[in-house]
Amino acid sequence: MIGFILRRLAQLLPVLLIASIGIWGMIYAVPGDPVAVIVGENATPEQMQAVRERLGLDRPAHAQYLSWLGNALQGDLGLSIQNREPVRDLIAQRIPATIQLGLAATVVGLLLGIPVAVISALRPGSWIDRSLSGWSALALGVPTFWLGILLILLFAVHLRWLPAASTYVSFLESPGQAVLNLFLPALTLGVYVSGIFARFLRASLLGELRADYVRTARSKGLRERDVVGRHVMRNALLPFVTIVGLMMANFIGGTVVTESVFTYPGLGRLLIQAISTRDYPLIQGCILFILVVFVLINLLVDVLYAYIDPRINYD
Repeated sequence: MIGFILRRLAQLLPVLLIASIGIWGMIYAVPGDPVAVIVGENATPEQMQAVRERLGLDRPAHAQYLSWLGNALQGDLGLSIQNREPVRDLIAQRIPATIQLGLAATVVGLLLGIPVAVISALRPGSWIDRSLSGWSALALGVPTFWLGILLILLFAVHLRWLPAASTYVSFLESPGQAVLNLFLPALTLGVYVSGIFARFLRASLLGELRADYVRTARSKGLRERDVVGRHVMRNALLPFVTIVGLMMANFIGGTVVTESVFTYPGLGRLLIQAISTRDYPLIQGCILFILVVFVLINLLVDVLYAYIDPRINYD
């Protein structure tokens, strides 16, 4: 297992290198000039050139990339063009809020999706199955920004139970305030992702319920609860864990739309602000962090496979 983890970590470097080149090329292909945003519309060409030289944007693109890559390997992601603060510090300020929202949304999605999947799989073709499958399709089809606005109108405007704008409050410092600020954005994301969880887990459960070992277990007189809970569910979790890991990585990478609707100070909102101002170092730093999160969570999912299914051997 340790050897497998080390091999996967070694594969991280070329993946990030190739991805960083692609990110750099796409960013510079986007029309717009960050210098024009900084100096304003009435700036003279001399002023724009001075700012461009000060920021190092007058050098060739490949020279800028190699300089940024060398600094990034040392842990220095550069300075934000807009506020001249270290990109690493700006990202670090948003990471706790993003992780807290991502974990909360994943928990909500699991609490909603797992019961729906299990009930549907145990009653295939019934009216309960059709109703819950319809609910899953509805959860997937409703846009998150529209659902978020509806939840704000209901809970914040009409009932006045929850704040319309969510701020970051650490759960460790104030659990009550953290729940109040996380409830609406976490519910918005959780409802959507519960539809994905329910569909994947239901399909996996249906496949396992048709297996020979299930008929054997039932013929031996095992209770249905033990058959499903101890045998079927464990085998059905392998593909389900993969989609849970991917969605969690997506949440931690930043949920742009939901964070914008609730003005939540997460990484997704920071990335949108960087894109709108053509803040190249901040864009590159945010996307690089998101790539690292995806790779590490995929590694964690692979490790969990071995604990869920002892037949898997990575040696």
